Amino acid sequence: MRSADIRRDTKETQIRVRVNLDGEGTAKLSTGIPFLEHMLDQVARHGMIDLEIDAKGDLHIDAHHTVEDIGITLGQAVAKALGDKAGIRRYGHAYVPLDEALSRVVIDFSGRPGLEYQVPYTRGLIGEFDVDLVHEFFQGFVNHAQATLHIDTLRGVNAHHQCETVFKAFARALRMAAEADPRAAGVVPSTKGTL
Repeated sequence: MRSADIRRDTKETQIRVRVNLDGEGTAKLSTGIPFLEHMLDQVARHGMIDLEIDAKGDLHIDAHHTVEDIGITLGQAVAKALGDKAGIRRYGHAYVPLDEALSRVVIDFSGRPGLEYQVPYTRGLIGEFDVDLVHEFFQGFVNHAQATLHIDTLRGVNAHHQCETVFKAFARALRMAAEADPRAAGVVPSTKGTL
């Protein structure tokens, strides 16, 4: 079982993330940020990973530190669960629509962190959730998962739909990239021999 249990404790947040990359798509989430939990539930369900996140943060200030640190801790957990990455597909991609919105996500567990993020939200808030924090979540993730991630929302009018397509496409791309490649069992997918 490819799993990890990571804790991150700072003066701003206390976070625990448990992940099982070979799970059934179940989520147990407690972050104090309902919209983020809705998005993380998409990651578990559509990524077919079991995901537990317990986060306490300085929400009396705003959600920035909590969202960013959840991204960081999830990235650390995924990296640990992938280990040396031998036998994985390495690359994953997905297009996901939701009504009028459409997003594309491409991921490479390259060992090199990089984020290209082009999501022109039609409004700045979804309920009380600041859409700028989605970028911070994914930046934290790529920095600590050591992954290259391209996120593009190709169209959309409803900001909730735009954001949900991003997280669902991320989930599907993550699932594809982390899956075992039966034609390359035990082989690190790089001509360098390491990722």
